[in-house]
Amino acid sequence: MARRSTANADYHRAYSEESFWYKLRRFAFTAGRELSEKALMLYYAARRPETPTWARATIYGALGYFIAPLDAIIDITPGIGYTDDLGVLALAFITVARYIDDGVRSRARRRVDRLFGAAVLPPDGEPSVR
Repeated sequence: MARRSTANADYHRAYSEESFWYKLRRFAFTAGRELSEKALMLYYAARRPETPTWARATIYGALGYFIAPLDAIIDITPGIGYTDDLGVLALAFITVARYIDDGVRSRARRRVDRLFGAAVLPPDGEPSVR
């Protein structure tokens, strides 16, 4: 159990908003719509004031795993690269589901619609310059 907690803490430390948006901007089409939407639902749930610290830790650990360049299955592996990421995000999603309300789902869905139709916008709605 300590090993799992240590790994989650490592991925939690790997998380940053800048890295999260960079990963979405760069790899959303490769990762797919389902993974992108789950990641965004978790992201928006973590930003809710009602979400407790333990749930945020779970979310940021999962998002850190998504961001990490090296994980169980390297993301650039054709056909299966994001399978492990989707599994980790799905497990986090189930764990914190009570904090993913209709507002969170709607925000994530709108952002994914824009993402798959245009460039990813950061939380403030202004495009990043890279």
